[in-house]
Amino acid sequence: MGRPIALECRGITKTFGQVVANKNCSLDVYRGEILAVLGENGSGKTTLMNMVAGIYFPDEGQILVDGQEVVIASPKDAFAHKIGMIHQHFKLVDVFTACENIALGVEDEGRYHLAEVRRKVIEITQRYGFIIDPDKRVADMSVSEKQTVEIIKVLYRGADILILDEPTAVLTPQETDKLFAVLRRMREDNKSVIIITHKLHEVLSISDRVAVLRKGEHIGTVDTADATEASLTEMMMGAKVELNIQRSQPKDPKERLTVRGLRSINKEGRAVLDGVSFSAYSGEILGIAGIAGSGQRELLEAIAGLHHLTDGEIVYFDPQTGAEENLRDKTPLQIRDLGVRLSFVPEDRLGMGLVGNMDIIDNMMLRSYRKGFGMFLHRREPRDLAEHIIEDLQVATPGATTPVRQLSGGNVQKVLVGREIASAPSVLMAAYPVRGLDVNASYTIYNLLNKQKEQGVAVIFVGEDLDVLMELCDRILVINDGRVTGVVDGRTARKEEIGLLMTKTYEEGEDPHGNN
Repeated sequence: MGRPIALECRGITKTFGQVVANKNCSLDVYRGEILAVLGENGSGKTTLMNMVAGIYFPDEGQILVDGQEVVIASPKDAFAHKIGMIHQHFKLVDVFTACENIALGVEDEGRYHLAEVRRKVIEITQRYGFIIDPDKRVADMSVSEKQTVEIIKVLYRGADILILDEPTAVLTPQETDKLFAVLRRMREDNKSVIIITHKLHEVLSISDRVAVLRKGEHIGTVDTADATEASLTEMMMGAKVELNIQRSQPKDPKERLTVRGLRSINKEGRAVLDGVSFSAYSGEILGIAGIAGSGQRELLEAIAGLHHLTDGEIVYFDPQTGAEENLRDKTPLQIRDLGVRLSFVPEDRLGMGLVGNMDIIDNMMLRSYRKGFGMFLHRREPRDLAEHIIEDLQVATPGATTPVRQLSGGNVQKVLVGREIASAPSVLMAAYPVRGLDVNASYTIYNLLNKQKEQGVAVIFVGEDLDVLMELCDRILVINDGRVTGVVDGRTARKEEIGLLMTKTYEEGEDPHGNN
């Protein structure tokens, strides 16, 4: 007799206007298994799981739990059927403790009994091996601790089917190992776990089966034991894709940017940058690794003139004139005109860098409109650039005149990154350029960055995937809590070594720049 099916989707279809997000999707999840859901950007995997979690409602099809058809019109309905979703962006109240956040939203007669909540939270942590202080404020927690609170929150509500959206996106290798150990214990406890992820090596490590979606349709589900990265990628893309980063040796590297002693204080008086120093060279890719919130964003924004500094200097060596320029004295526009470009892909892609109501051509013009004369703007070059990016990066869009807000998140990102790479910079800072992108699009971006490097550009790459950082970068600078904790060779570094540096604090007298 086969394993019982915990969740079944039959013929699910969902449209948004003329866009078909899911078309006749059918898949199932067994009790006591970890199912990975894969698909390129816009394939409909998150939309499908959002319908299971009650965020969207299907236009057609059925959802069955334990063999019984159910109607899930809200997250409350999903919890009633023991389904909980942990989203990539946490929904916690910073000033509350773990226990208080977990208790929020749970129907209880009268006042909350936090002592009882605390007892139950400790019971859950001991059962699955979580490490969390139930009385710790969320504002004082690391990213992995916040994620733990979110997972415990759905378990506290009695979830037997858990959906995790990109759960390892901002975790160190050590934190990822701990999370996977917890998920395996859940599987042993007969829970059903669904993971949406783009990291194929993690899929092969943690899942029992893999469901693949392509263009809104369910292509098939395979046993992980019978799958490889190449076979899964071929299912996702419908064609064979080469998953190799062609890293070349740096040629004639020259100092292009030197950062010395950067310091910055936030509104709470805490140092977000604390004496950061490093150099970036032409013809190399310098990676920056660190736990989310360690100062990576502030560092790149400071170089681009977008973040206030209290101390330090940023020296740019102009390849055209040979002159040394202190970027700290210049405006963002002056810095950009010198050839220092920041391609930052934030969580809110449309809140920084692109205007949602504008079409792709007009968003290209945001970088060139000052070249027009009076009221007249040059539209031919932005149009050519828009069409070039659409073709090269395979942006899924009806055309260059489509408003950016109508594109999926991954396709918005391709437009944003493609525009900055096309500007022929001498220093290109790419922060999270593949965040949320599918495998094929990610490798397209990696190869574009390598081409920039081979053309003599100094590339600074901030990424979340240590495997990619080690395969792509020539050197990797590790930052923790606003300080440089080490610089390692990308060709010889070990993932565990970088992971330790990401959580390292120094003792007095230690060199914060990683020099022996």
